[in-house]
Amino acid sequence: MMTAIGLMSGTSLDGVDIALIETDGERVAAFGPTGYRPYTDHERGLLREALAQAVNLKQRDARPGVIGEAERAVTMAHAEAVAAFLARNHIAREDIEIVGFHGQTILHRPAERLTVQIGDAEALAKAIRVPVMHDFRAADVAAGGQGAPFVPVYHRALVQSQDREGPICVVNIGGVSNVTYIDGADTLIACDTGPGNALLDDFMLRVTGQPFDGEGRLAAQGRPDEDWIARALQRPFFALPPPKSLDRNDFASLPLPDMAAADGAATLTAFTAAAIARIVPLLPKQPANWIVAGGGARNLTMLGMLRERVAPASVESAEVLGWSADAIEAQAFGYLAARGLQGLPLSYPSTTGVPVPMTGGVIAKP
Repeated sequence: MMTAIGLMSGTSLDGVDIALIETDGERVAAFGPTGYRPYTDHERGLLREALAQAVNLKQRDARPGVIGEAERAVTMAHAEAVAAFLARNHIAREDIEIVGFHGQTILHRPAERLTVQIGDAEALAKAIRVPVMHDFRAADVAAGGQGAPFVPVYHRALVQSQDREGPICVVNIGGVSNVTYIDGADTLIACDTGPGNALLDDFMLRVTGQPFDGEGRLAAQGRPDEDWIARALQRPFFALPPPKSLDRNDFASLPLPDMAAADGAATLTAFTAAAIARIVPLLPKQPANWIVAGGGARNLTMLGMLRERVAPASVESAEVLGWSADAIEAQAFGYLAARGLQGLPLSYPSTTGVPVPMTGGVIAKP
């Protein structure tokens, strides 16, 4: 068993999640403490600028202008997150065997064999004085895979520790939503399903000045525009079978008509739920259980809308099972780092479309 730390900075641009996990890369022996280091308004602004500029990138290692500045900010934020986490939990860095560092995705175009995550792993390893595994997605994309989602193998490890009827879907609702379909030990299917919180968060910031709709309170006061949702779901992406993946901004060009703020929030929340439910006809069997993690698990309105659309299946937050809804992706990258050290597969033909099961990750030493 290894003691690993996982770091995750998702497409919702809220901050750095950090988690400790004990694993051999196959089983999860224990969950350790978790933590969070929010981005400052300045850092979040830098990342939004970097996302806007990244659309012009042609090389995955290019860091022009504000993208280089954003990378330095991301690296510093992760170093601060690790230092604070170790100090707060009285953990000696010598006891950590590997840190899994995802970095911040600013561009994801697998059709062009291009995925860009910013964050300087060499600088991070030197700052925290622990080996860092990074660049998890590159080998998959270079081999023709989607490079996402990458958490399904961790979802499977978690589900295997539960005694419940399948098939089970684990949904992570971050900036983008992704789903893992698990039916016994042999069936593992995964894909992005559509927008997660990104469209809603961007709308909230633009219209209300708030970074997100806490617990879905604003959406609960509004009425979804079902005609708009039906038109949005006609986009070709939703009819594609898994595996498939998205860039955070793939749906950013969908304009909402003029409507009250509550109706706009309700429409975008319902769109996320409808996009997740849209995957059901593309799966081998109808799922019996849905487990929701990520920031969307705290949006009670979103959970209610998803329940309506996937009934009679059950829908519950990951925390009901004792999992961490907030830190599950950070835990996943600790787990993936341990798997990478063992040379075990991180992605499969049925999860990313890669030709053969592939390991991945590159190690930066202090």
